[in-house]
Amino acid sequence: MFKYFENLVDPYEAYDEVDVPPTKIWPFIKAYSVPFKRLFWIAAIMSVIVAAVEVWLIYYMGRIVDVLGEAEPTTFLADYGWEVFAVAMFIVFLRPIIQAFDVGILNNAILPNYGTLFRWRAHKHVLRQSVGWFENDFAGRIANRIMQTPPAAGEAVFQVFDAITFSIAYLVGAAVLLWGGDPRLMLPLLIWLALYAWLMAWTIKRVGPASKASSDARSQVTGRVVDSYTNIHSVKLFAHHDSEIDFAKEAIENARTTFAAEMRIFTKMDLMLMTLNGLLIVGVVGWAIWLWVQGTASVGVVAAATALTLRLNAMTGWIMWALTSFFRSLGVVSEGMETIAQPITLVDKKGATPLKLTDGKIDVQALSHTYGGGVGGLDNLTLSIASGEKVGIVGRSGSGKSTLVKLLLRFYDAEQGDVLIDGQNIRDVTQDSLRHAIGMVSQDSALLHRSVRDNILYGRPDATEEQMIEAAKRAQAHEFILDLSDPEGRRGYDAQVGERGVKLSGGQRQRVTLARVILKNAPILVLDEATSALDSEVEAAIQDTLYGVMEGKTVIAIAHRLSTIAQLDRIVVIEGGTIVENGTHDALLAQGGLYAGFWQRQSGGFLNTTEAAE
Repeated sequence: MFKYFENLVDPYEAYDEVDVPPTKIWPFIKAYSVPFKRLFWIAAIMSVIVAAVEVWLIYYMGRIVDVLGEAEPTTFLADYGWEVFAVAMFIVFLRPIIQAFDVGILNNAILPNYGTLFRWRAHKHVLRQSVGWFENDFAGRIANRIMQTPPAAGEAVFQVFDAITFSIAYLVGAAVLLWGGDPRLMLPLLIWLALYAWLMAWTIKRVGPASKASSDARSQVTGRVVDSYTNIHSVKLFAHHDSEIDFAKEAIENARTTFAAEMRIFTKMDLMLMTLNGLLIVGVVGWAIWLWVQGTASVGVVAAATALTLRLNAMTGWIMWALTSFFRSLGVVSEGMETIAQPITLVDKKGATPLKLTDGKIDVQALSHTYGGGVGGLDNLTLSIASGEKVGIVGRSGSGKSTLVKLLLRFYDAEQGDVLIDGQNIRDVTQDSLRHAIGMVSQDSALLHRSVRDNILYGRPDATEEQMIEAAKRAQAHEFILDLSDPEGRRGYDAQVGERGVKLSGGQRQRVTLARVILKNAPILVLDEATSALDSEVEAAIQDTLYGVMEGKTVIAIAHRLSTIAQLDRIVVIEGGTIVENGTHDALLAQGGLYAGFWQRQSGGFLNTTEAAE
C-alpha cells in the first residue's frame, strides 16, 4: 500500500529548467508544484469528505439522543436496529478506509516527494550559478537555505490540506448543522467567526515578517558557524577561538531575540483565542439551552450544539497554529527564495553549440574586466597563443593573472572584449564543452570530501582503474596514496580525504589534483601555481612529468616560482591588467625590465611581487 502512494509522483522527473524563476512566492511555489496538481485536487476533495464525515457524526449523535428520548427500550432495536448497525459498520470499517486514503495521499504521496522534488530542483538551479555568484555568499548560508526551504514548502502544503481545507469544510458543515437545528443558533457562531477571522488576520500579518526575520537570523548563524569550521586552521593558527565565539554569539543572540519576538505573537494569540472560545461555548450552548427551555429545540439539538462547540473549541487552537505555521513556513520559503529564486545570469547563448577544438589556438582581444568595481582586473588586454604554444604568465599579486584564467574558463563574462578558441567566441559555445577542453591545476588544490579514487576520476569518470593509477604514478602520488587510511578503515584509493582534502598535506592534495588533470588529458592546459605546494624534491621529480603532460597541448602557466616557467616558449608579464613585457626568458632578462627585476629578487626560486623592478 505504501509503495502505491509513494510512487504516484516521481520527484526526479524531467522538467524544463528556467534561468529566471518567479520572484513572487505563489508563482514560485506553483512552478514547483506542477507535478502534484492532480494529487492536490484529490487531497482537497478528501479533506472535505473527512470534514463532512466528522460533522455528520456529531449530527448523528444528536439524532441518537432524540431517538433515545422518544423510543421505548423494548421496541428500540426493532425500530432502529438496522440503522444503528449500518452506522456502526460505517464507523468501524468504511470511515477508516476514507481516512487511510486521505492520509496516504497527504503523508505518503505528497509530503516525501514534494520536499524531495523541491530540494532536488533547487539544488540543480543553484549549482548552475556562476563561480562569481558563489563567491558573493557564505556556502553555509546557501546550503542552509537549500535544506530548510523544501521542508518549509512541504509544511505549507501539508497545512493547506490537513488543516485549512479541512477547517473551512468543517465550519461550513457546522453552520449547516446548526441551521438545521435552529437557524438562530447561527448568530453566535457567525459573531464568533467574525472575531476569529479578525484574530487570524492580526496574527498572520505579524507572523510572516517575524518568521522571515527569524529564518534570516538562523541562516546567518549557520553561515558564520560553517565559515569558522571551514577555516578552522586559520582560527587555530591565529588563536582566534574567543573572537570566533563572540562572532558566532552575536548571530546566535540575534537569532534568539528574533525567535523570541516571533513567540510573543503566538502567546498573545493563545490568550485571545482562549477568550473567544469561551464566548463561543457560552454563546452557542447557552442559546441552545434557552431554545430548549422555550420548547423550540430538542435535547438532541442541545447535545449536537454542545458537542460541536466543544469540538470547535479543541480545533480552533489547532487551526490557528496550522494557519500561523502555514504563513510561518511561507516566511521561510520567502527567505530561501533570496537564494533559490535568483536568476542564472551566466548562461549558454541561445543556440550555443559545442566547442569544436581543432588546434587549441587562443586569441584574447581587448579584454577588460573589473568585477564591476572600475579598478583592478584586466584593462584592454590582447594576447594571442598559438596552437601547442607554452606561455608563462608573470605579474604582481592583483595584476590580473587569475582574472585572465577565469575569463578563459568563462567563470565570468568579460565586461569588454572577447576570448576566441580556434576562432570560436567562447560566448557562443556551451560552457560544458569549453571546460571539457581545458584542464586546470590551481594553487587552491581543494578536493571533494570523497575517496581519493573519486577525486582522481573526477577528471574522467569513464577511465579504467589502470588509467587512474597510471595518472597517479605520473603525478608522483601513487606511493603515498597506498599508505593512506581513514577512521572507517578504508585504505589506499578508497580512503576519504576529508572536507576540501583536509586530511592530506598541501603537497599531497596538489599531486592528487595533478593526477586528476593528467587523467582528463584536455588539449588546453592551465597551470595556476601548479607546484606551489610541493617541496623542491617532489617538484623536481614531477617537473619532467609536467613537461610531458604539456607535450602537444596549448599551455598557460601562472607562476611566482619563475624556475617552473623559464623553459616555456614565451613569458608574458602583466602589470595593471595589461601586458607590459612579452618574450622568451632570455630575451626578457636581456631587456632589464620588470621580469628581470623579478628574477633578480627571487629567493629560492620564488618571486617577490611586493617590490617594483628597477
